Amino acid sequence: MRILGMFVVGALSATSAAAQVATEDLQDRAVEWMQAYLRIDTINPPGNEIAGARFLAAVFDAEGIPYELVESAPGRGNIWARLDGGDEPGLLLLHHIDVVPADPAYWVTDPLSGEIRDGFVYGRGALDTKSSGIAHLAAFLGLHHSTVRLNRDVIFMATADEEAGGFFGAGWLVEHRPELFEGIGYVINEGGGGVDGGGQIQVAVEVTQKLPYWLRLTASGEPGHGSRPQANTSVTRLVTALGRLDDHDFGFRVIPAVDRYFRGLAGSVAPGWREHYADMSTALGEPGVADELLRDNPGHYGLTRNTCSMTRLGGSDKINVVPTEAWAELDCRLLPDQDPDAFLAELGEVLGDAVQVDTLMGFTPAQSSAETGLFRVIEDVTRTHHPASTAVVPSVTTGFTDSHFFRDLGITAYGYTPFVVPVADRGGIHGNNERISVDNVRRGVVVMLDILRRWAVE
Repeated sequence: MRILGMFVVGALSATSAAAQVATEDLQDRAVEWMQAYLRIDTINPPGNEIAGARFLAAVFDAEGIPYELVESAPGRGNIWARLDGGDEPGLLLLHHIDVVPADPAYWVTDPLSGEIRDGFVYGRGALDTKSSGIAHLAAFLGLHHSTVRLNRDVIFMATADEEAGGFFGAGWLVEHRPELFEGIGYVINEGGGGVDGGGQIQVAVEVTQKLPYWLRLTASGEPGHGSRPQANTSVTRLVTALGRLDDHDFGFRVIPAVDRYFRGLAGSVAPGWREHYADMSTALGEPGVADELLRDNPGHYGLTRNTCSMTRLGGSDKINVVPTEAWAELDCRLLPDQDPDAFLAELGEVLGDAVQVDTLMGFTPAQSSAETGLFRVIEDVTRTHHPASTAVVPSVTTGFTDSHFFRDLGITAYGYTPFVVPVADRGGIHGNNERISVDNVRRGVVVMLDILRRWAVE
């Protein structure tokens, strides 16, 4: 790994040859950092984010930037550094260090290789979210070595455990180090970014998200030998309840934030969908439209209703033993304005009395306004660097991020990554062969520098 040497970005003027050379040098190093960061095993579980935090700390040490590194639990590392500025509400650049597991048998490279192949950097975390972390890091260092005055504090923060709820990362810091967030007005985090659908570029800035409700279902019954069938067992009761859930339609409801998002996309979707996106509430009332949306865009389908995915099942440890208990876990995602108690009541009616429902995790609803100066800066910078962008819109996501911790504090949080990724590559997030192009990494550095220059420089 090469550590970034001293350089001067100045005002990042496009007419400055010195600034241009410095930026290109920063881009080169960002690609190297990206490879090195991907090679660090921070798969959660167990996380081991301390290794990633120490990697970032080594960069800060070399640059003479003060930072703080803490472990919320053994191995669960979190790190942050601050550039002091004026009195305007501070800006926090946030990403998570942990990544989800990957099965090497289904990858073209080792998932922790950081290998560059055909212009792409491969590795678990290449999109989620080590790439955005490197873009934040490079832009943060660009400000640090410039001669400009900042109108606000800018904070770089990398946290643990987002993939499991953030309770050892952002959530832990909010609870145990609340002073870190005093004076912070804005967060740029994961959750949005650009998608290239073959010439039609859609750039989303996430302002709210569906609420995760992770549930455990438990059914009980008399244990016994597998050779002696029973009319009802824990397993049959659970399977019957899950069958009813599989048949259940929670019904569609297009909330205002989703309606605004769809209308913003209407001009850039396939021609056959444009009229539907312009008025999705009406469209979903037409026969077959919901099924088509589920087939063509499951993510957008999920924004129109509450959903529950059956993800884990368990019963007996032996094939010839009928278990006393059988269990299943559900990944339910609720619309941002959904009352969780009302949802649980509906779910209970579907499952029936033979199944006990326990909540494993649930978050509160929160939304950030798109009517801010930072949103306009993100929009303007995106259009500057991606003039082909046909839609830059406030969005709602089906997944959850750490942004809700900050929205609960009244801090405006936007999900935005400075990349435009082909539709096909989006499947690498939590999937196989996760990758990002070298060009995207290099462009992302410039985009983030531009956002910081326009928003944080006097």
